[in-house]
Amino acid sequence: MLPGLAGLVVSASISAHYLDTMPHLPVPSESRIIPRGIHGVTVYQTPEEDRRLNLLEYVSIGVFGVGLVLGLVYLERWGRVTAEESSEEDAYLAHDLE
Repeated sequence: MLPGLAGLVVSASISAHYLDTMPHLPVPSESRIIPRGIHGVTVYQTPEEDRRLNLLEYVSIGVFGVGLVLGLVYLERWGRVTAEESSEEDAYLAHDLE
C-alpha cells in the first residue's frame, strides 16, 4: 500500500507544480491544448504530460488497491489461524482440567 500512496503523493505534487507553471489558456503553438482541472482551475498541458500524469495516478491507485486487498487477505488468514490456535489451546486446557 505504501508505494501506491507514495505515487499518489508524487502525482499530487506534480499537479500542484502544474498549477503554478502551466498556462491557463490553450497554447496551440506549444501543443498545450489538453485541459486539466486542478483545484477548480483549468491549466493546459501537452498530450504527453497528460498521458504521464494519468499513468502515474492510475498505476498508483492500482498498486494501492492491490496492497489493500493483499493486506485484508493476510489479516483474514492470520485471524483464522489465531482463532484455530486459540481453540486448540482451549480444548487442550479443558482436557487437562478433567
